[in-house]
This record gives sequence, structure tokens and C-alpha cells, in this order.
Amino acid sequence: QVRLVESGGGLVQPGGSLRLSCAASGTFFSINTMGWYRQAPGKERELVATITSGGSTNYVDSVKGRFTISRDNAKNTVYLQMNSLKPEDTAVYYCNADIVEYFGSLYPTNYWGQGTQVTVSS
Repeated sequence: QVRLVESGGGLVQPGGSLRLSCAASGTFFSINTMGWYRQAPGKERELVATITSGGSTNYVDSVKGRFTISRDNAKNTVYLQMNSLKPEDTAVYYCNADIVEYFGSLYPTNYWGQGTQVTVSS
């Protein structure tokens, strides 16, 4: 059974930094695009950043220059380095991944992590 397990959330003061990690576990063939989304109270879930298996990245405008997404393909892990955090970055952050499993043929499935809380407050 494939799982995405996140870690690294917490409480940080404005201007501070946090690093989120998300590791994929289980049996699968490969991982395509991985990404991070967030959902603030009363708001819809929004894309924060994505990274392809080849390392191409994409960011929402509000985090460009402050957040960096990266991945370690050998560890099946994606990271989100968050610097210069602002109160408006407060949200539950979710890991997302397109994972290819083999069941006689290759089947891509989209998976979500359980979410990790990030709170930016003084």
C-alpha cells in the first residue's frame, strides 16, 4: 500500500524558516510529479509548488523567491524549504504525488499525504 508521510510542520515567527518533508513508502514502479498544496481556514486548497521527476519546478506567485521545492529520487522524498515566512502562509500543507504502480500493467495514481500544520505567528 502506497503512503505519503509528511513531517516538519510547526509554529514559527514571521520571517522564520521551516522545512517540510514528504516520503513515499510502499511498492511502486516510479514517481512522476510531486508537489505541495496548502489549505488555510475558510479557503480552498491551493497549489504551492511542484517538481517533476526531471527536476523542473513550478511555484505559485505568492511564494516565489521564498520557498524552494526539491526532491531526492533515491529516497522517494520531496522537500519544501520555506524561508521569510509570513502570517498568510499559515495553513495545513499537503504533499501530493503521481505514483505509477504495476498491476500487470502500469497504472498512475494520484496520492495525498495526511497534511501538516504550519503556523506563522508572533
